[in-house]
Amino acid sequence: MVRGGMTKIISLLVILIVGGLAAWWLTPKPLVNYGYKVVNKIPHDRGAFTQGLLFHEGFFYESTGGYGTSSVRKVQLEGGVVRLRWDLDASLFGEGLTLWDNQLVQITWRSRKGFVYDLDGLKLAREFTYNSEGWGLTTNGVDLFMSDGSDKIYVLNPMTFTNRRNLEVHDSKGPIKNLNELEYIEGKIWANIWQTDDLVIINPQNGRVEGRLSLKGLRSTQDTYGGEDVLNGIAYDADEKRIFVTGKRWAYIYQIELERKSP
Repeated sequence: MVRGGMTKIISLLVILIVGGLAAWWLTPKPLVNYGYKVVNKIPHDRGAFTQGLLFHEGFFYESTGGYGTSSVRKVQLEGGVVRLRWDLDASLFGEGLTLWDNQLVQITWRSRKGFVYDLDGLKLAREFTYNSEGWGLTTNGVDLFMSDGSDKIYVLNPMTFTNRRNLEVHDSKGPIKNLNELEYIEGKIWANIWQTDDLVIINPQNGRVEGRLSLKGLRSTQDTYGGEDVLNGIAYDADEKRIFVTGKRWAYIYQIELERKSP
């Protein structure tokens, strides 16, 4: 009886511990709010209507938009000099850009057409299609993540560009819409929210927003051309842990550090 009773007690304790851990794991964590500090700024082409941005081996790679002005560029870190450029057909509006398997992958806005470029020389390697508008694009090295301006992020096969699943991005108040440029940073998807000064940090497994970064004040430092010249562009230097942000036709790319505000 004593041994049997003890076994039951131990089993009950194990159930309670495991259940408690599971409940803790499944309970949504409070959203973390961040501010920022500018630690460096790099000159940026005022003609670049930035739609996609990434950093690789000492250079920025940038996708620009606009009919007749869309391009893919290799940009020098020091001085922001454009070293290589490939212009899209005037009928296409360039959007998000990412690097996968040593090739650049670019999407376009409404044409549902994308392009793959060889990293060396920015030479066009092939084209592909997809089934939505294209806004932002990033990768974790296994999947591609694409936004279309809604609250959805499409998880794509990087070889066939077919849809594997969708993420519905949300916080405790509901869906987060107008997701634009994307970047994958330390296991999370970062996204610009179009026409705001905010970035959200998204769990790529369930779409939940775990953090929000306010870049309020950066845009006011720009001599912008108009209302379209909003914050858009996130790049990450994984080796040096550097975060870069910019906007459409902004004069600078900014290197920033996060400052945790709450909780």
